[in-house]
Amino acid sequence: MNIADHDRIPEIALGWHRAGKAVALATVVQTWGSAPRPVGAQLAISSESEIMGSVSGGCVEAAVVAEALDAIQDGTCRILEFGVSDHEAFAVGLACGGTIRVMVEPIGKGAGIEADMLADLTAARADRTPVSLVTDTTDWTRHLLAYSEMPARFDADRSGFDEQGRRFTAIHNPPLRLAIVGAAHISQPLVLMAKAAGYDITLIDPREAFAAEARFPGERLVHDWPDVALAGHGLDIRTAVVALSHDPKLDDPALTAAIASPVFYIGALGSTRTHAKRVARLTEQGFSVDQIARIEAPIGLDIGAKSPAEIAIAILAQMTERLRRPETRAGAAMPTSEGFAA
Repeated sequence: MNIADHDRIPEIALGWHRAGKAVALATVVQTWGSAPRPVGAQLAISSESEIMGSVSGGCVEAAVVAEALDAIQDGTCRILEFGVSDHEAFAVGLACGGTIRVMVEPIGKGAGIEADMLADLTAARADRTPVSLVTDTTDWTRHLLAYSEMPARFDADRSGFDEQGRRFTAIHNPPLRLAIVGAAHISQPLVLMAKAAGYDITLIDPREAFAAEARFPGERLVHDWPDVALAGHGLDIRTAVVALSHDPKLDDPALTAAIASPVFYIGALGSTRTHAKRVARLTEQGFSVDQIARIEAPIGLDIGAKSPAEIAIAILAQMTERLRRPETRAGAAMPTSEGFAA
């Protein structure tokens, strides 16, 4: 799993702990107004005053670090509240200030999170398994929950307190991924837009002249056939697959792999007539009506797109809707990643 260091806070905290350092985790648990960092953002602090991550973009980090060092010493958890002034907010790129609450927990000491539970959390993250850590802030008990326990929260990437303001749920979703099959003209703007939206991109095309570094500088290019490439890539509920080659020899193997997996989005380029032929081929292969119905074709939201960039916008918009509003996904109801059988 490719996670930047600033998003690997649990892993870094656990690594420091295993290296013999005392460590605390700080987590944004509530915000009001224009808070610099979202709920769920984390900061790791070691007893040697090492820090990684951010809970405020710099506005209140020093105060949080001081409290974390105290928590490391006394083994107590605490929730801190800070007001961020307009001036401080402007310094980190926001128009106005707000208020944030930050939960500070030592690791493996006192009422803090147990190292074994943190290890289970990081193991799930490494396996690209969605997991949530629920903390009861009245008695500081904790437990891990799977996607099936609260799918709406996972789909919305929504960390936060329950209605009673007692239990805080931290959602740990795997990074979003997009596998693009076919280094077509639409793929170029889609790569740029999807990366800006937070997707980890893999471009698959055995035609090396199409999937060339010169056309896609710095991108992950795979020149295997799509079925082989997707088997190596991995297909899970945080992955989208789009087939853009407009060539059945490339698109069909990708689509057969995708519809036999729990990916949240499958799209294929082509007209209604082209898709009808595609449906006939997939039906002959034994796929059900519901499975085939998961393919979004013609691909993208109907916004009247004409140019490659406009079509890319329509594709990304439809991907976003299917991700955040799973009830809009076509075909059979999708099983969870734990219970899916290909």
